[in-house]
Amino acid sequence: MSLRICILETDVLRPELIDQYQGYGRMFERLFSKQPLAASFEVFNVVQGEYPADDERYDAYLVTGSKADSFGSDPWIQTLKTYLLQRYENGDKLLGICFGHQLLALLLGGRSERAAQGWGVGIHHYEIKQQAQWMTPALERLTLLISHQDQVTALPENATLLASSEFCPVAAYCIGEQVLCFQGHPEFIHDYSRTLLDIRQKCIGEPVYSKAVESLEHDHQGTTVAEWMMRFVAQGKGVQSA
Repeated sequence: MSLRICILETDVLRPELIDQYQGYGRMFERLFSKQPLAASFEVFNVVQGEYPADDERYDAYLVTGSKADSFGSDPWIQTLKTYLLQRYENGDKLLGICFGHQLLALLLGGRSERAAQGWGVGIHHYEIKQQAQWMTPALERLTLLISHQDQVTALPENATLLASSEFCPVAAYCIGEQVLCFQGHPEFIHDYSRTLLDIRQKCIGEPVYSKAVESLEHDHQGTTVAEWMMRFVAQGKGVQSA
């Protein structure tokens, strides 16, 4: 058996990045191909109004990162919130990354807003606060590439905090066996992060830019997070390793 994952793509890459990286959906497909559980993926760009057919069912729905604010009033964000609430109430499994992490927290009773800490960029380290059976291989600290100026500042009441740092207190959380979210970008690679940093150099300021570029000398654990996500989805489904 292979997991079926619906990727809800919440951004369109800048024109100069499309040839090399295609989009966040494709970046996630490349990431998940490196982990051991068998899975297939379909990508729908919700900014452009794309959604699965009503009769399609997936083992999980993944909400990607975006340059948009999770608390924004754009019509496509409101449509996505309605869709995700329906999926949640239906008992479907939901995965969120960066924008998706913030949007799901907001949608399910938490709070997301512009962070007083400012931009988070480059490589970032988190302390694991809670170990779950699906967090295999186990880690005591998590390292991910990040790019965000918003953060979750209050979790939904029924959420469990999984990872945290002083800069980003709510870095990962889950809600039972149904929702799993990360602020960091497991799908990012170093070259893409460096390109984003160069594009945003003036916006984020020279000291933050220089420190972030220096941090890219370190590895990150995006592939481990990909495996965690697929193991989270696979719970009770009898999915075999690829």
